[in-house]
Amino acid sequence: MPLRGSITVAARCCPLYFQNQHRAAGVSQRRYQGFCNKLLVRLVLTMTLSLSRLLIPASFVLSSTACAQVAEKPKLAEETFKNIRVLKGITSNEFMATMSFFSAALGANCNYCHIEESGGDWSKYADDSVKQKATARMMVGMVANMNKMYFGGRRVLTCYSCHRGTERPKVIPNLDDLYGPPVLETSDDFLEQSPKTMTADQILTKYIQAIGGDTAASRVTSYIGKGTYEGYDTKKAPYEVYAKSPNLRATIQHTPNGDSITAFDGKSGWASGPATDRPVTLTPMVGGELDAARVDGDVGFPSRIRQAFTEWKVGFPTSIDDRDVLVLQGSGGEHVPTRFYFDKMTGLLMRMVRYTDSVVGLNPTRYDFADYRDVGGVKMPYKWGLTWLGGRATIELSEIQANVAIDSAKFAKPAER
Repeated sequence: MPLRGSITVAARCCPLYFQNQHRAAGVSQRRYQGFCNKLLVRLVLTMTLSLSRLLIPASFVLSSTACAQVAEKPKLAEETFKNIRVLKGITSNEFMATMSFFSAALGANCNYCHIEESGGDWSKYADDSVKQKATARMMVGMVANMNKMYFGGRRVLTCYSCHRGTERPKVIPNLDDLYGPPVLETSDDFLEQSPKTMTADQILTKYIQAIGGDTAASRVTSYIGKGTYEGYDTKKAPYEVYAKSPNLRATIQHTPNGDSITAFDGKSGWASGPATDRPVTLTPMVGGELDAARVDGDVGFPSRIRQAFTEWKVGFPTSIDDRDVLVLQGSGGEHVPTRFYFDKMTGLLMRMVRYTDSVVGLNPTRYDFADYRDVGGVKMPYKWGLTWLGGRATIELSEIQANVAIDSAKFAKPAER
């Protein structure tokens, strides 16, 4: 359209100019018409070149984006499971995370809403025999409508707001809760920084010094860890972790049913596992999952933590296992908000809590770090406690090798099963 319109305007201008000017200048109509024709040719060439400069990059971007979307599009819940009526339009991984949120909010397991036979057959979860499933669907709509009606669509209320780990919300105040010892709660948001605490920069500097200093930390560009993984309902299994600077990371859990693998190559990530453990055996990481993989990758190299987040907040001091800790929250950039708990005395990182979003609320994942040992001049934790809404596990490493060559294939997309 712009090209056609420009030609039309030029064609009209030439006769108009000729009528008004050529006689006064003593130029013949034939000579001036030749000038007009040359002018039009130059105009067409110029407009064509300009248009091509606009169209070629645009088509390139569109085709590249389309290819990426086709290659990494995860399955939606309704494409994976049968009889999905409410939680549509979310990925199968987010759907499973939402189920974990329900379970934690009510303090119940899968059989509270699903028949017992579902445990060994993913298709059996479609059964509607248990009445609590219908109630759950109704509750999802109720909470969404309340947030929309009273809070402008912001997610202020969740299942956990009322249930607090019980099947039925309590309606009578508990005097023991009122006058008994206070229960340590993790706040949803940090308050203003206490003027008596250390600054974020001071806390992070002390942490780097505690593990060996900036120079030693920056020298570690890769490492391989091997040990065991023991879940709350699984036996110990061989476990491996591979990490490469700046934030590439892969883990392999060798289970009797097959390997469970997570891989992040710095940009893309994948999760793979046996069909007994996952409804979809290989899925790309998107959204919060991808953010979480970046966080894990960055935290694996302590010298990157300070730059990984653009905003830091200092929380009020608390305690973990009778040890005083200093609390930081990092946010901004490509990362989801993440909290770090540092031992006040030693400066070492004791705990990290990161969050992934689901359609009904934030899902926390917690790492507890212990048994720090020297690895190439840098102290690294050999014991990790891993806790999430769907379970708990302990990872105990027997060896960590620093600055070893790692094949890039370790961080690539796992093979299809």
